[in-house]
Amino acid sequence: MLAPEELERYARHIVLHEVGGPGQNALKRARVLVIGAGGLGAPALLYLAAAGVGTIGIVDDDAVSLSNLQRQVIHGTPDIGTPKVDSAAAVIKRLNPHVAVELHAVRLTAANALDLIAGYDLVADGSDNFTTRYLVSDACFFAKKPLVTAAMGTFDGTLTTIRAHERAPDGTPHPTYRCLFPEPPPPGTVPTCAEAGVLGAMAGMLGAMMALEVIREIVGFGDGLVGRLVMIDTRSMRFETLRYSWDPANPLSGSQATIRDLSIHAEPV
Repeated sequence: MLAPEELERYARHIVLHEVGGPGQNALKRARVLVIGAGGLGAPALLYLAAAGVGTIGIVDDDAVSLSNLQRQVIHGTPDIGTPKVDSAAAVIKRLNPHVAVELHAVRLTAANALDLIAGYDLVADGSDNFTTRYLVSDACFFAKKPLVTAAMGTFDGTLTTIRAHERAPDGTPHPTYRCLFPEPPPPGTVPTCAEAGVLGAMAGMLGAMMALEVIREIVGFGDGLVGRLVMIDTRSMRFETLRYSWDPANPLSGSQATIRDLSIHAEPV
């Protein structure tokens, strides 16, 4: 139940027919794991906390650097050198003391992914590399957890929701991330953020959209992004939506699946 202070804090949500008291209580009960407290994770964390998500887990093994502050708005100049999970947790507690924050100052790996994800209802992936993105999506499939995943380039970004462990009303499996992007690009073919740059405000916009999609998934209103990829081009301020479906040839959940566990992501000993 919501305390009197929470009723006032979330009043603008509660008066929304699509949210109301039941929706706000659903947010309070929810446990969301956010992968990355960087460009996408920073605004997502702020809006998830402000919305009243009851428990937020943060996975990030990095520390705040000066070059982060152009886009990672949950951190500030005094936080330089501080672990990002600590910096983010401090801001979340200041923003909304009703939110419990669980810190995971580790790098997500094949060895710990399933254990980390198991404790949460939904995962929001704001990681900045293909290796982690594929690991998270595969792990969510095996853990049977919904995934909201976003990615950005220099001036462009994408957002979608994956419920690959479930089926559509007609019995067809929902698509996996690998139905959309079968394989990651070869190492070195896509420049990193440090190499190519990134528009800071775009990270804020896309991260907020990621939080919005998480909220919609928890409360259950609107038309979710399962099977739909939102593409944003900030140079022309163009939004497009690509529909995609289950690929029987995908290696994770296809008719002849070859990925049976996370061992393909394991680092060589």
